[in-house]
Amino acid sequence: MSASPVTLMVARRVEHGRYSDFNRWLNEGRELAADFAGYLGSGVLAPPADDDEYQIIFRFSSSETLAAWEHSASRHAWLTRGKGLYEAPHEHRATGLDAWFQTGTSAPPRWKQAVAVWLAFFPISLIFQFVFGGVLADWALLPRVVVSTLMLTPVMVFVFIPLSMRLLAPWLQGKWSPLDLLARWRHAQRS
Repeated sequence: MSASPVTLMVARRVEHGRYSDFNRWLNEGRELAADFAGYLGSGVLAPPADDDEYQIIFRFSSSETLAAWEHSASRHAWLTRGKGLYEAPHEHRATGLDAWFQTGTSAPPRWKQAVAVWLAFFPISLIFQFVFGGVLADWALLPRVVVSTLMLTPVMVFVFIPLSMRLLAPWLQGKWSPLDLLARWRHAQRS
């Protein structure tokens, strides 16, 4: 079993017309998971306008704590209440930082992972500094770093890094490259 944090990623395609019921049910499940030891948080990525597949992320401190939640009677009852709201889910488990990048059988190269994390972290850090930088400027270094990392880490882990991974998925999976964009631009210039 793992002593590293474990991420359970579940894709659920919502039955047509059941979106509000699905969202209520999903929030109930997230509240349920929060009552379990080892729960680190969860997030939901809504589908783009032309799709109906939600990405739900649950994070636990270890494989053991995730298993306790997964095999609990309350989770099974919650899943039973959700029948008819979604099609059969696709689940994927991953540990450590690779959890964000795992697509199919392998994670993308580390340099692509670094770029994707930086693209998520830079704008949020910039906004944070713009909003709170003046307030924190007079603080000593250690408290300033503690406060900023305490505020930014959850936002990054549960919102912006998963969003960056979703938006950059074709590039991370090698299905798209910046050269494709350049080729399209050149083609448009010729037309």
